Amino acid sequence: MLEPLFQTKVQCACCDNEFNTSRVRYSFKRALRTDSDFCGYYKEECNPEYYVVRVCPRCGFSSTENSTANLNENQRSSYLAKTGSNWISRDYGGERTWEQALASYKLALLCAQTINEQERITASLLHHIAWLYRYQNNQEQEKRFLTFALQSYIRVYEQEGSPMNSARLMYLIGELYRRVDEPYAAVKWFSRVIHDKKITDGAMIRASREQWQVLREDMLSKQLALPDEMEKPL
Repeated sequence: MLEPLFQTKVQCACCDNEFNTSRVRYSFKRALRTDSDFCGYYKEECNPEYYVVRVCPRCGFSSTENSTANLNENQRSSYLAKTGSNWISRDYGGERTWEQALASYKLALLCAQTINEQERITASLLHHIAWLYRYQNNQEQEKRFLTFALQSYIRVYEQEGSPMNSARLMYLIGELYRRVDEPYAAVKWFSRVIHDKKITDGAMIRASREQWQVLREDMLSKQLALPDEMEKPL
């Protein structure tokens, strides 16, 4: 009987230690459903979100496969001085509980902030932490981390700019604004994806149209004044 998890060897970007970490086999990565901000729901033992972060048992440096592959001397010194020197060896290489998954993401977030990682990586970590809280129906913490993720995604957009390759990012900003109850900001971002002629990503245009309509109906049900662009349905 094939097990959902398999072990893979990775090298720590900080101390060069080789260690094993678990991943979910591709054949088990079937989401039961997916939310409009791309949060997937899986069987507990097959949730790939639990295994995104790799935690070095020797020095504690935690990262994802998209993180910086090798730290420079300043980054290494900063991490070891602020965090690594207090690390007590722990092994996250096997099967993870929800609590261990959350701890691994928070470690990765701390590491990313310490080494001044790319903003896109930080935003993704914040978003994933919000998803973990969503799995537990902890709405207060979910909204808190969605707000942090939203602010971080906006910084990514401001740094990277071009709408031609940012349709998914723009949609996501609109969707997170919707989820943190800022409908007027959400409308603006959805509308930009829908109406910007430079954007040709059909999937994100459709998703923006769908969420624009969800938002309009929600605003009407709450008796909120519609912005001009929402006076008529798309």
